[in-house]
Amino acid sequence: MIAKLSGRLDSTGEGWAVIDVGGVGYLVFCAGRTLAALPGNGAAISLEIETVVREDQFTLYGFLDGHEREWFRLLRRVQSVGAKMALAILGLLSPDELSLAIAARDRAALTRVSGVGPKLAERLITELKDKAPAGAMAVTIAASGAGADGSPAGDAVSALVNLGYRQSEAFGAVAGAARRLGEDAPIEALIQAGLKELSA
Repeated sequence: MIAKLSGRLDSTGEGWAVIDVGGVGYLVFCAGRTLAALPGNGAAISLEIETVVREDQFTLYGFLDGHEREWFRLLRRVQSVGAKMALAILGLLSPDELSLAIAARDRAALTRVSGVGPKLAERLITELKDKAPAGAMAVTIAASGAGADGSPAGDAVSALVNLGYRQSEAFGAVAGAARRLGEDAPIEALIQAGLKELSA
């Protein structure tokens, strides 16, 4: 199984890249965000690889880091999410944004991905809420208590959502505010600090 490829970027296209490793070109499928972050053709490159072997094909999927690859693996375990859908999700949402959307139960963020409807968004949230890799942003939010019913942080998130912000945006802003101001900060301070962060 191939776990990593380091070589030179030979060429790219919609959803793929060819990496030249010692004169051998490897076709690697990548999310749009990953492709956008790659250097120009001929530049040195290194990608984490997920190898998927089926009876009739051997496919390589490439990622900028292990965190992104872990998300790909988790997404593929969800019913109705294949490799193509997992790449589409990672093409629109970074690992931190995905962690945030799931922690915040933000269906709207997930349904922005083409092919993800309300039912699949709910399934992603339900199946991944306890399995998701704990990125720094998700840990901060969980530690802040943001989103907990009746907590100042949860009430501050609700207030920001009522002002028109997406739930995951509000969640992240309040988590950042709670980290700076402390867990005992009053709701008014959390809202003000959250608004300042959202307008920055």
